[in-house]
Amino acid sequence: MSLVGLWLSIRAGASFRNRWKLDAEAREDFSVILTASLTMLGLMIGFTFSMAIGRYDQRKNYEAAEANAIGTEYNRTDLLPAADGAKVRALLKSYVDQRLQFYDARDADQLRQIDDSTARLQSDLWAACLRPAAAAPTALTALAISGMNAVLDSQGYTLAAWRNRIPTSAWILMGLISICCSLMTGYGARRAQVRAIPFLALPLLISISFFLIADIDSPRGGLIRVHPQNLMTTAESFHVH
Repeated sequence: MSLVGLWLSIRAGASFRNRWKLDAEAREDFSVILTASLTMLGLMIGFTFSMAIGRYDQRKNYEAAEANAIGTEYNRTDLLPAADGAKVRALLKSYVDQRLQFYDARDADQLRQIDDSTARLQSDLWAACLRPAAAAPTALTALAISGMNAVLDSQGYTLAAWRNRIPTSAWILMGLISICCSLMTGYGARRAQVRAIPFLALPLLISISFFLIADIDSPRGGLIRVHPQNLMTTAESFHVH
């Protein structure tokens, strides 16, 4: 879509040139403006790409932190009474399976079901830890409660990271600058040259950049996604015990 739109913008710029031509002095000033505009566009794309990479790294870091919190709490269940510890371990196994489904889900209905199941499991996990801690409050049970609190918090941090996307205003601004640059590129070229293959370079490069940024910034719909390798390792370790 962006490739076609930018190419049409170049053609539109060329048609404007046929109506309002520049003299030699004005053309020199126009070249300076075009160069500055292309530089600004490059900076905008680079800045937005950096934002997308930062958000991708954040999602990866929170996935690792969540797996670590779940694994630590699984080990701390030994601090609880035997029956309560066994119940918490069983719930944690189900919980990590739900977290793995969260990373793989793409359908909105499936995601809602996962969120509902996750919320119920979180309530059950907290109640299972709180019951023995309230019955016999000790330093050991307090440690188990602290670990469960970290598990619940890590899921919230992960969800916030997945919702942290590049603002729509940034996309609009970048698109407007791209269109302006394409219009000026067409306006500054000869009409015969607009049909040449080299003038496809600018729309193509900009479109590829937009695609890469959007792909990295999309947690579920893109090709570049966060794979829950740490959570998978944690789930495998649960089955070993």
